[in-house]
Amino acid sequence: MDRLNGKVAVITGASRGIGRATAKLFAAEGAKVAVLSRTSEGVERVADIVDAGGTALGVVCDVGEADQITAAVDKVIATYGRIDILVNNAFDGSAVLSSVIDLSVAQLQRNFDTGPIAYLRFMQACYPHLREGGEGRIINFGSMAGTIGLAGYGPYNMAKEAVRALTRTAAREWGGDNITVNNILPIADTWGAAEKEVPPPMSALARFGSPEDDIAPVVLFLASKDSQFITGYSLTPDGGAIIDSAR
Repeated sequence: MDRLNGKVAVITGASRGIGRATAKLFAAEGAKVAVLSRTSEGVERVADIVDAGGTALGVVCDVGEADQITAAVDKVIATYGRIDILVNNAFDGSAVLSSVIDLSVAQLQRNFDTGPIAYLRFMQACYPHLREGGEGRIINFGSMAGTIGLAGYGPYNMAKEAVRALTRTAAREWGGDNITVNNILPIADTWGAAEKEVPPPMSALARFGSPEDDIAPVVLFLASKDSQFITGYSLTPDGGAIIDSAR
């Protein structure tokens, strides 16, 4: 349980779901984690990480605001002195639905502001610290929806595919700095599928993934030394929804 000993990880959208599961697992593996959330109530949820013996810092940050991103990274550096891992997980899911014919620029912009633009800003702010550490890790969250062009999710699909393009480009440009940059395209139950009677996905394993058991361990793999020779890749913990040939 020490795969991340001595590392400092910044995790956005870490108050619930995949982000929270990742923060708890990283802390259990020895990392000091910065838990970023849009609300003060969200960051207060770091308490259980500390109670379990981990080291965590709660930081309020709306990823759609450039100044808050800069302030959040500065706070992590002031507290821990380094950043080794960046997990770009946060995203505003309130405006993801639209057909292409009805899609407004304003709605599309919101998806980009909290998706690839926010990811870019975090990557730029963390870059000098990731480079200095000598083995930086960036894990961005894309989506199967963008990969397959899921109907009715025009702005979401466009933003998530832009994330994948950003990841591939940064992987090539920052490889010389020994920074790996990868995507995760998960399918996970973060809303209570059973209670809402949501049918299982059309995947080989025919179930939603668990943030704790199925997704966070994949994020851990990409953050650890085990993945040091993987970069620019989209890993798909999705239960076999799209399979390799579909990408």
